[in-house]
Amino acid sequence: MHFTFHQLQIFVEVVNQGSITKASEALHLTQPAVSIQLKKLQEQFPIPLTEVIGRKLYVTPFGEEIAKEARDILVKYEQINQKIDIHQGRLAGNLSIAVVSTGKYVMPYYLSGFVNHHPAIDFKMDVTNKLRVVEDLEQNNVDFALVSVLPEHLELVSISLLKNELYLVGGTLRQALSKTPKKKVLENEPLLFREYGSATRNAMESFIKKQNLAVKKKIELTSNEALKQAVIAGLGYSIMPMIGIKNAVEMGQIAIIPYKGLPITTEWNLVYLKKKKLSPVAKAFVTYIHEQKDTINQQHFSWVNQ
Repeated sequence: MHFTFHQLQIFVEVVNQGSITKASEALHLTQPAVSIQLKKLQEQFPIPLTEVIGRKLYVTPFGEEIAKEARDILVKYEQINQKIDIHQGRLAGNLSIAVVSTGKYVMPYYLSGFVNHHPAIDFKMDVTNKLRVVEDLEQNNVDFALVSVLPEHLELVSISLLKNELYLVGGTLRQALSKTPKKKVLENEPLLFREYGSATRNAMESFIKKQNLAVKKKIELTSNEALKQAVIAGLGYSIMPMIGIKNAVEMGQIAIIPYKGLPITTEWNLVYLKKKKLSPVAKAFVTYIHEQKDTINQQHFSWVNQ
């Protein structure tokens, strides 16, 4: 039996994607190239790995078993390469982080020095909403996550990075034209919310509920950047993290509105599962964060504590 590492990679990707077309896109190969390698791998086995029914590709039970073994081989191969790199004095491997949407303004600054110092590291940062981030943590799909509110049902190791403050804000254009007293903004003006599952939305709704306020009109937007642009354009008011609107405030596009009980203050935390067995890369990153976070905060976020 003679099959190559490359053929196993292709087969696993076909199984993962459930499609030769999608697998070829993920691997940046042509469909014929994927099909040829899949056929060569199949020639090594007397039992079908896949079958096509009605133009749809299905993985046979035997194929699923081989895919499982192939994944194990790929993992072992990666581990061997990591050990070689470590013995040669290089840090290499994979590092994955799930980041809540607003965290995209934070996390790159804590990553750049580490990743640039270790060019052999393959890095992935998935920016999404809090619900998806928590799911990735629960399913052990990522090494770390960046959150501003800790999920209470998970046992996590948490590293505090930076203060996170949320303010009531409005576009300066709307502010200039509005006749609504500032203390009545949350009741009488349209309010702009992030989508369900967003930590920013949860914080805003919780504050409004505690104040026992009746909201006149709600508008939902599905990203922090869209929300910021809507505020600038004068669509309404919102409660937003300063980390994502600082430049717009300094440029005079967005105004902070003083309001009793605000700002809401939380912290940005880098977290990982307490029971997770960290890879050498992940361990090195934890060490880097502990050693460098104060320097990073001073260089890039000194304004946060002003």
